[in-house]
Amino acid sequence: MRVIIFGAGAMGCLFGAWLSRVAEVVLYDIQSETVESISNNGVVVTGIDGTVDKAKVEVINRVEQFQGKADLAVVFTKSHATKSAAQAARTVLSHDGVVVTLQNGVGNVEQIDAVFGCPTGVAGITAQAANTIGPGHTRHAGIGMTWLAGSPGLKKVEQVQQLFQQAGIECGLSEDAQGLIWGKLLVNVGINALTALLRVHNGVLAEVPACKDIMEQAVSEAAAVADALGIRLPYRDPMEAVVSVCRDTAANKASMLQDALRHTVTEIDVINGAIVAKGGEVGVATPVNDLLTRMVKALEATYERRIDEIKPEA
Repeated sequence: MRVIIFGAGAMGCLFGAWLSRVAEVVLYDIQSETVESISNNGVVVTGIDGTVDKAKVEVINRVEQFQGKADLAVVFTKSHATKSAAQAARTVLSHDGVVVTLQNGVGNVEQIDAVFGCPTGVAGITAQAANTIGPGHTRHAGIGMTWLAGSPGLKKVEQVQQLFQQAGIECGLSEDAQGLIWGKLLVNVGINALTALLRVHNGVLAEVPACKDIMEQAVSEAAAVADALGIRLPYRDPMEAVVSVCRDTAANKASMLQDALRHTVTEIDVINGAIVAKGGEVGVATPVNDLLTRMVKALEATYERRIDEIKPEA
């Protein structure tokens, strides 16, 4: 199977290295430093146990460089780049190929299908976690299931599931796409904004009562919105699920924290901001998520003015 992965960040590199064991993989990224590093050194993966492996993976920065057609496109870009990734995927995907999104937030599948003009996107989530150490160098920071939306009998989705499993990625199928997406959304609602604002690893949120209290309020609001929308979450106790993820990925730097540390645009609008927007549609109050959204936007607006150390008065 020929695979093109859009976004060679922490997760794109991690999955790219793993999938290269069993498939022909091409990474696509527009960051020149990342492309140069992977071209020269391959993808470098530091494992949870500290071992370092390298995988020789082809990398391109222009979709025109992709030779032939891809059977599978996997999107790991930030949500604001989903449309661009889908447009690029459309030029290289085979007529019966699929696009799997393993991104954060809501609305990614809809953007992909809009570009293709037909159902092409497959919703997916992963509890695997990774941090960027440097261009083309990722650290595996948490282990968990990967799920794809598709019922038994959907041949192409089953093929993707089998490919993932052959690569050592534990992967299951779910017939409830919205349940999958919202199940992960609530986890991100509880973790991402708080870690970005507080500058802490995931595990801290489950350990410190003051953090856990805010997290619980944000998750409770999101669960109420999901219930009002008639979405069935893939777990009974949302807060328990979020705390479990915090503990399982205790040493992980959440994606929004990584964005904040790099002073780049976050995905707040499709995570906590999406809860606020959907809450407004169904009449569910979401004051904590609204405040977290506005706080992260204020953080983005003041990146260059942050005080990160105490300096002697002049």
